Amino acid sequence: MTRSRFPAPTSYGRLRVASLSTGPIQENAVLVWDEGGQGFLIDPGDDAERLLAWVREHGVQVQAILLTHAHFDHIGAVQPLREQLQVPVYLHPADRPLYQLGEASAARWNLPFVQPADPDHDIVQDQLFEAGTLRLRARELPGHAPGHVVFVAEAEQGSGFAVVGDTLFQGSIGRTDLPGGDHPLLIGGIRRELLGLPDDTVIYPGHGAPTRIGAERASNPFLR
Repeated sequence: MTRSRFPAPTSYGRLRVASLSTGPIQENAVLVWDEGGQGFLIDPGDDAERLLAWVREHGVQVQAILLTHAHFDHIGAVQPLREQLQVPVYLHPADRPLYQLGEASAARWNLPFVQPADPDHDIVQDQLFEAGTLRLRARELPGHAPGHVVFVAEAEQGSGFAVVGDTLFQGSIGRTDLPGGDHPLLIGGIRRELLGLPDDTVIYPGHGAPTRIGAERASNPFLR
């Protein structure tokens, strides 16, 4: 048997989640799918060829690319992947200005960047994304970026999960010193949209390792 080049996915009942770090900023792309292989690709930040191989190895039929927000490290592989996968791209409209500044933002880091064409569709509060038995609910959580959203899975059994971009991390929170950042808004959004989830809900952040809501509620110093 050929050994996989990628980490094994995590199961949540009939759903699967895999996270893969790419690029010099080590941004986490997240792939979520159901038992029939229907799913979504979230925040493809860099290294489109590697991400495409990852999607194909898991046999996922990607229905759309979903973006938590539009900082350049989360959208760097959008254009080649939307072309290869032939799928639409979704982004909250408040983050379109950041999206359009992707190439200029990457240039400040002296990083190569392919500016993607405009998103195909807007994301709105409480929008439900469905692929087979997978159901993801979009929740607005600005503060790190004006149009930041998180995607919360409506799991049928076992612990649930949420893909939270750059809002909440293990022992930390997202930066608010960037253009459009707002610290009180971010803290309020985390409390409103995330801390009410069950303790065993696993969160997949845009950088670093997954963690659980209960652990962050109990010990994250930024939430005390």
